[in-house]
Amino acid sequence: MSEAAPSISTGKRAAFQVMAGGSAGFLEVCLMQPLDVVKTRMQLQCTPAAAALSSEATYNGVIDCFVKMHRQEGVLSFWKGLLPPILAETPKRAIKFLVFEQTKPLFQFGSPTPTPLTFSLAGLTAGTLEAIAVNPFEVVKVAQQADRQKKTASSFSVARDIINRDGFGRRGLLKGVTATIGRNGTFNMVYFGFYHSVKNIVPQYKDETLEFLRKVIIGFTSGTLACFINIPFDVAKSRIQGPQPVANQIKYHGTFRSIGIVYREEGFRALYKGLVPKIMRLGPGGAIMLLAFDYVYEYLLANHS
Repeated sequence: MSEAAPSISTGKRAAFQVMAGGSAGFLEVCLMQPLDVVKTRMQLQCTPAAAALSSEATYNGVIDCFVKMHRQEGVLSFWKGLLPPILAETPKRAIKFLVFEQTKPLFQFGSPTPTPLTFSLAGLTAGTLEAIAVNPFEVVKVAQQADRQKKTASSFSVARDIINRDGFGRRGLLKGVTATIGRNGTFNMVYFGFYHSVKNIVPQYKDETLEFLRKVIIGFTSGTLACFINIPFDVAKSRIQGPQPVANQIKYHGTFRSIGIVYREEGFRALYKGLVPKIMRLGPGGAIMLLAFDYVYEYLLANHS
């Protein structure tokens, strides 16, 4: 992160961090939303035996899911649930990057410079607050992405139905909040911890193209590694927030309880359902976000008035 322009006030720096974080989130979600939809569909798919009893199509992989969704629901189905993340991503990324930057000094514990532990703890804090802020949007998004009808219901109508049926509490818009905290907290702990630690170790290039590629590779690796660590929480979140297997019966509730049910009934590999589309999204998506934030923030610092 650029430390240029030391004369800029703390308040203005915070405003620039908010603007850069929001820009990074908006760009990432618009480009990578189709992979998020595919990931959610695959995570909601239960055992082969249960799927055989359903009239809905089963997905045998990422490509198969793309093909079947395109054939049965149309190309716009890949952007189902887009509005909630767009509405959420600007404040979400703003919160994430702002909290990360502002809490780093708190976790230096007397060290004159940030350490890998500093980056990890600041990332964990940012991810936890981010999760609380966006969970209602996640509930609406998952409900939309799970809907296999060709005609897409609006985000507002889905949110209204959820509120009317289940309210604002832990069965409504706060459903799965602990799983969201687990998912976002662990992701950002690894994501920021790895990216900033490695970026400070690997020498910078004077050539702008090589320096850009250096950051892309580190950002991609950060997002990929974080996906491997946090995906069991993501599977639990999708099961809790998505349609339950039996109508009027809540099977999945509680983060670790849901992880245990998936493990016992479907095996260890089921805890990694949706990993491929998740990496396909958050590998490059992670690089996009970090680079977008870095470059926008540095641009704002260099051109402040």
